[in-house]
Amino acid sequence: MRTPQDHTIVMGVGPESGLGATLCRRFAAAGHHVWVVGRSREKLDYIVANIAAAGGEATAHIADATDEAQVIALFDAVERAGGRLSCAIYNVGNNTPGRIHDMASEYFEKSWRVACFGGFLFAREAVRRMLGSGMGDGESRSLLFTGASASLRGRPNFGAFNAAKGALRNLAEAMSKEYATEGIHVGHVVIDGGIAGEKMKQALPEQAQQEEREGLIDLEGIAEAFWFLHAQPRQAWTFELDLRTWQEQW
Repeated sequence: MRTPQDHTIVMGVGPESGLGATLCRRFAAAGHHVWVVGRSREKLDYIVANIAAAGGEATAHIADATDEAQVIALFDAVERAGGRLSCAIYNVGNNTPGRIHDMASEYFEKSWRVACFGGFLFAREAVRRMLGSGMGDGESRSLLFTGASASLRGRPNFGAFNAAKGALRNLAEAMSKEYATEGIHVGHVVIDGGIAGEKMKQALPEQAQQEEREGLIDLEGIAEAFWFLHAQPRQAWTFELDLRTWQEQW
């Protein structure tokens, strides 16, 4: 009898040279059917085509992380495809700088909705499907979140981002304790520093060029950390990993 194929969902996929796309490639290389989820059809199709060219399997899916109906529809589509939802990764969230006294309430709320509320919707649906899939004795699934330095500490001029990412981390920790005994491994990855990807190069090109060799965190290294968490045996689970370069002052 053939073992059902593992499926992994990566929500928050943007440019080819970005963390979401790198996570997709890593899990596809391990034989998972990867659901490449984001808001730009052109970017998603390009990533799916590259995965297919490398011998992997992937499906593009358009969804807004803050839209409950769209998140539910994503998991419905994965369920209809068959196989086994093995891993779900929430990689959504952009930096939202600004001083509190200058900040519009809508700006603060949007930061929270993207980083935390969207994480709740995604995690709720992932757990519902994992619990309802008839997991066998000793079988586990993983639900992983992308964190940041802001998940652990507040910084001036980043109050909205700090609040949103800190809330997401607390949600992840609560879920880790709530669902571990039911075979769901919830993990959180703190990325402490700039990432050597397209977003950094576009936002801060001079800094990115100066730090590119040693001062920015390697995309493949981050993806390998996510895979490490997913592959851990249930007798030795890690909730949180923090990643930084050797040059980072922390």
